[in-house]
Amino acid sequence: MLAALAAVGILRWRVQRRFVASTTVRWLSAPEYRASWLRRLPLAVIAIAVLLLGCALMEPVLPYSQAEITSRGLDIVITLDLSSSMLEEMGRVRPPRTFQNLTFSTRDSAAPAKSVKTRLTATKDAIKSFVTSRRDDRIALVVFSDNAYVISPLTFDHEYVIRYVDLIDDQLLRGEGMTAIGDGLALANYLLAKQSNGGNRRNQVVILFTDGENNKGRDPLEVLRESNAANIRVHMVGVDLEEEVRTRPQVQRLFQSVGRYGGRYFNASTARDLELASRTLDQIEKGVLVSKPFVRDAPVYDWFAVPALVCLALAMALRAVPFFIDYT
Repeated sequence: MLAALAAVGILRWRVQRRFVASTTVRWLSAPEYRASWLRRLPLAVIAIAVLLLGCALMEPVLPYSQAEITSRGLDIVITLDLSSSMLEEMGRVRPPRTFQNLTFSTRDSAAPAKSVKTRLTATKDAIKSFVTSRRDDRIALVVFSDNAYVISPLTFDHEYVIRYVDLIDDQLLRGEGMTAIGDGLALANYLLAKQSNGGNRRNQVVILFTDGENNKGRDPLEVLRESNAANIRVHMVGVDLEEEVRTRPQVQRLFQSVGRYGGRYFNASTARDLELASRTLDQIEKGVLVSKPFVRDAPVYDWFAVPALVCLALAMALRAVPFFIDYT
């Protein structure tokens, strides 16, 4: 068998003939016959997606950044009277002030009210209820007696405002007892002007809570004219105002000025009236506010995760195109 195979091999070798041939294989190595680099595009896109996902998993953050918050709401300054009369009981029935009862004190009462809340306590409850309902507003808090003071600037942090409302008591302005309504309104105007966004002052409101008439400081009628010129609406809540005070010409002119300049006056003789006034004020028209607070360690992983998902989707779409499909 081996000899036969050897003989066949020798015979084939001897009978081979020479011939002329030309090959075209070397032509396939030319650039025009090479596969396009675009065929590797899906693989490159997947590599980029994996790189971006790796960056996102590292949880990158910005040490300091400025975030922009856009919401529908108002700039509201709550101005609270802290005169000595705010410590009287809410809804108390008082006898008329005549020569015979000039010695009448807050301990006397013809018909004590069922509620033992003071005017200040009832007003604080109404303010907290109002602040809680105004989720999209920037709210500030100003108090006044002989002078006016800022307790909280305009802020979206309503828990902060409520916490400071709880801290207000009769000892906050110890040594003062007058009612400087004009100074309180003037400070509210200044605060709104100081914290306005881009000069837009169309959506600004002042809500005044007081139980008396102005007896110190600036004339509130003059300050109301300034508020109207600055396009600031002023609403007034009379906290258990005595009939004698409410009918005085100076107080009546104040009520009329509030209404003439677009505001409303609420007469709250009881704690229930105060709550009703706060709910009514909650129906004030809305506007657009833009706040730009600074944020520390703001996460930015989405800057990498979202492009990575886009790249993965793009790679899958490219694999569905016949040009990018490998045939074996």
